[in-house]
Amino acid sequence: MPMNEYRVLSPTAILGYGFPESSFDEGLKRNPDVIAVDAGSTDPGPYYLGAGVSFTDRSAVKRDLELIIAAGLDRKIPVLIGTAGGAGANNHLQWNLQIIKELAQENNWHFKLATVQSEIDKEQIKEQIKEGRIEPLHPAPELTEQELIQTTSVVAQMGIEPLIQALDQGADVVLAGRCYDPAVFAADAIRKGYDAGPAIHMGKILECGAIAAEPGSGSDSALGTLHADGFIVEPLDPNRKCTVTSVAAHTLYEKTNPVELPGPGGYLDLTETKFNQYSDNAVKVTGSKFIPLKKYMVKLEGAKKAGYRTVSIAGCRDSIMISKIDEVIEAVRSRVQDNFHRQGYNYNLHFHIYGKNGVMGELEPNPTVGHELGIVIDVVAEDQDTANTICSFTRSTMLHYGYDGRIATAGNLAFPYSPSDFKVGLVYEFSLYHLMELDNPTAVFPIKMMEV
Repeated sequence: MPMNEYRVLSPTAILGYGFPESSFDEGLKRNPDVIAVDAGSTDPGPYYLGAGVSFTDRSAVKRDLELIIAAGLDRKIPVLIGTAGGAGANNHLQWNLQIIKELAQENNWHFKLATVQSEIDKEQIKEQIKEGRIEPLHPAPELTEQELIQTTSVVAQMGIEPLIQALDQGADVVLAGRCYDPAVFAADAIRKGYDAGPAIHMGKILECGAIAAEPGSGSDSALGTLHADGFIVEPLDPNRKCTVTSVAAHTLYEKTNPVELPGPGGYLDLTETKFNQYSDNAVKVTGSKFIPLKKYMVKLEGAKKAGYRTVSIAGCRDSIMISKIDEVIEAVRSRVQDNFHRQGYNYNLHFHIYGKNGVMGELEPNPTVGHELGIVIDVVAEDQDTANTICSFTRSTMLHYGYDGRIATAGNLAFPYSPSDFKVGLVYEFSLYHLMELDNPTAVFPIKMMEV
């Protein structure tokens, strides 16, 4: 076990979310050994993976990258970027790569860059299905070839091994496809002999920037320092503090089990983890262990086309209609179905009622209705014309629906926009949420080295 400290600078929660230059500069003063940043997530939903576009703004990503790469090259320390372009498929990787090439030209940079692909060919996955090497993650069903055919893109969450391989080949900057979130923060440290348990746990905290501080922010920087017996995490803005509560709470973030965090090749065991206040604004974490499993499994994510969407947004402040809103919705739904039953349209009509249960739906524990409602009419159909038709008819029917006790006849709804209906276009849904067994942790993650 190395005895020296190893420092990881995390500029921001997601590339493109931004960060104060003062915080970033404070992190650079601590002489980090690596700068690592997560560039994506499945949190924004399946559209971005399916459509092959980024959910982060190009100009914002370019701004962040210019500061991050310049600092890495100036200090001759590696820069690692995970889940390029927001979702990590090949289109996203190329999108991010083009920005880096532009910056290199504009700044006269010269460096060695590695791209690590994570998109998996569907024919390869078919073979894995036949060999019984793919299993669903709850609540996903068994993966079928038909479901796979309908899927537009599939990515696998890589672990630390492909990143280590890229660094071993001399990369100054590693631009990776879909990554296990802590991987870019932990890879170089583990490569240099630090224990995987603390390194991956520290990566789990750092991947969200300064969110694990009080007050937390995904648009600010944090620093992690590995020691032989654990790690220290601290924000880099003097107005923020890491506390035992804030760091422990963030450890529970996005987990179904409080003491086990699964990832590629194994899981973090936190049964003996301890959190201690190290200084006024820093917390030290000890006792985290990484437990390798006999099978090396990676998570697959895929998205398929679900149809075309049209949305209408309206408001209601009539107390009588509000008291009867469920009755009105069912009557409008029935009227739509009756009007188009001969056409045999295939569509999904959904009402989001904000002010009642628009956020949690049937899971809402406190269904108190407000004095006004926000109503989102959401239609997904097999083509855009059908979605437009159903949404338009639903909107006009609800606008003029004559419920018991209605007094005003000018209209039941207030529309904040004209036109009132928004043609969203193609929408996607997740189609793969499965585990795939690998014989070699780097086999499905090809690396390409280039001089930029």
